[in-house]
Amino acid sequence: MLEGGDRVFSTVGFDAASMSDVAREAAVSKATLYVYFQDKEHLFTAVCAERRDRNIGELIELLDASGPLETTLNAFGAELLRRITQPHVIAAHRIIISVAERMPDIGTEFFAAGPMRLTQAVAALLDRHVEKGTLKIEDTFLAAAQLLELTQTTVFRPRLYAAISAPITDEEIKPVVASAVRLFLAGYGT
Repeated sequence: MLEGGDRVFSTVGFDAASMSDVAREAAVSKATLYVYFQDKEHLFTAVCAERRDRNIGELIELLDASGPLETTLNAFGAELLRRITQPHVIAAHRIIISVAERMPDIGTEFFAAGPMRLTQAVAALLDRHVEKGTLKIEDTFLAAAQLLELTQTTVFRPRLYAAISAPITDEEIKPVVASAVRLFLAGYGT
């Protein structure tokens, strides 16, 4: 049901999707769908949460404080870009943005369990490096947010706003991430 919902929401958007469409795509009855999901909003939230939680968990696993920081940040940044520029992720962001004003709880939950959780995980990595003396940062949460923004620059937002659907390439990823990490380490390294 979640996969069917994901396909429908990604294809037609939240507003145009119906529970009937999802039931048809998931090959279940509409009644069965309503047993599990109170309404379309709850189904959409579940679809986003499942993918987001899996992606965020896998990204957090890359934040290993035992390896060289520059290597870790480059690997993390590259994988972050690969994941957040996937068409279904871009579609989910667009849908969240489009419904957040009328359903702020959905936007708040999406942000707290996604971008905020990831920023906190990066901040925890930075805390460990501050403790080791490899970084000098007063506010690791702010520094983590800055790093995430630097890593996404020129790649994520054009896809989000301009409907660029071409798959991201390593040729796009490497210079953006490498530059972001160098700039970050120049500002916060010891």
